[in-house]
Amino acid sequence: MASIRLPPTPESYSGDGGNDRKEVSHVMLDDTIHSNTTETSTAGNGSWKHAAFHVATTIATPAAYAPLPFAVASLGWPLGVISLVGATLTTWYSSNLIASLWKWDGKKHTTYRHLAYSIYGSWGYWSIAFFQQVASLGNNIAIQIAAGSCLKAVYKYYHEDGSLTLQHFIIFFGIFELVLSQLPNIHSLRWLNAVCTFSTIGFAGTTIGVTIYNGKKIDRGTVSHSLQGSSSSKMFKAFNGLGVIAFSFGDAMLPEIQSTIREPVKKTMYKGIAAAYTIILLSYWQLAFLGYWAFGTGVQPFIVASLSTPKWTIVMANLFAVIQISGCFQIYCRPTYAYFEDITASSKKMSRLPFQNHLLRLVYTTVYMGLITLVAAAMPFFGDFVSICGAIGFTPLDFVFPVLAHLKAGKMPKHSSLIVILNILIATWFSAVAVMGCIGAVKFITDDVRTYKFFHDM
Repeated sequence: MASIRLPPTPESYSGDGGNDRKEVSHVMLDDTIHSNTTETSTAGNGSWKHAAFHVATTIATPAAYAPLPFAVASLGWPLGVISLVGATLTTWYSSNLIASLWKWDGKKHTTYRHLAYSIYGSWGYWSIAFFQQVASLGNNIAIQIAAGSCLKAVYKYYHEDGSLTLQHFIIFFGIFELVLSQLPNIHSLRWLNAVCTFSTIGFAGTTIGVTIYNGKKIDRGTVSHSLQGSSSSKMFKAFNGLGVIAFSFGDAMLPEIQSTIREPVKKTMYKGIAAAYTIILLSYWQLAFLGYWAFGTGVQPFIVASLSTPKWTIVMANLFAVIQISGCFQIYCRPTYAYFEDITASSKKMSRLPFQNHLLRLVYTTVYMGLITLVAAAMPFFGDFVSICGAIGFTPLDFVFPVLAHLKAGKMPKHSSLIVILNILIATWFSAVAVMGCIGAVKFITDDVRTYKFFHDM
């Protein structure tokens, strides 16, 4: 492969990374090409409503909060409630910290990686690039599995003895996402994400209502809220539950979203985050706690699978879920697409035929979608992918990096010793959560691989 180089120390990345800029400039292509070409015409046009749509679509997806009752069931009432409430408040706080770093050094950083580079230099760039890719890939594998499961549930409602399997529907969803992948950038998804946001509300309202209905129908004497198993089993379940909660608040794209917002950018973004978290608060807490109340420790990793009646409402919830996560999938595949765009844009031999960029985009999006679909179809273990993605990908991006970056950038107000202590405590605790969540997820993935064959029709 031909070597790919950065332009020497681009001005837009000035910060306090020191000599690290010289190191990174010799190892990879700078996203400046991407930022200054594909995004220029659309950046800065979005309102706070568009910001809210993007943030809500990215975080409050059914693939994220449908597993929350399962997470609470893995932790039990006291620890489950504390963990969920604490994660909500922490990510709201950290999202605002990231938004506050907009042009912190007077320069515009349009991606999470470049924001990290401006603060920490090359190791910050590469760290964020790694975690972002883990979050992106893991999230989209989980979404593929969730979408396939929802589509299969709708199919079985109308064709109870139908022969199509989960893998068929994962492939169908993958083809649909391949078509959407031809849209050029995040801003071009704004109307899709508006529909997805309303689908989030529809899914939450339907699922919460049906959960309450099912909970009242069930013989309450058969529902247990006691943690089952040995001490080690309970520990691994708790670790896994923490990873699931971290996944449910995943948003690895805030700077990318903020770069599409019009002036005043910070104020507009704060308002968008507040609106998005209003939706998150109303949906997450109710579904998590009511789902655990209704089904106890027997709740499924994707709560819709625990619902039994009335059938038509379950179909409606599944359709809402598919619509919503189709937009979320697109947002999370964009960092990978940007990487491929950078490589193709750097090729000096590339001719500038009108159709060539579109053809190249079709090629690399097809390869990406093929790999994601293959993994999802081969190992459709939804809860396990959710946990490991939350632990390795989203915890560093959404809990640890924002508070440390805020400290490093020197943006603390006067008399801020309490905020410094708070930021350090958040970084320390959620670093431990990342480790525990990863341990729990690896344990359950290993168990599932031993139990089920590849391409198992779950």
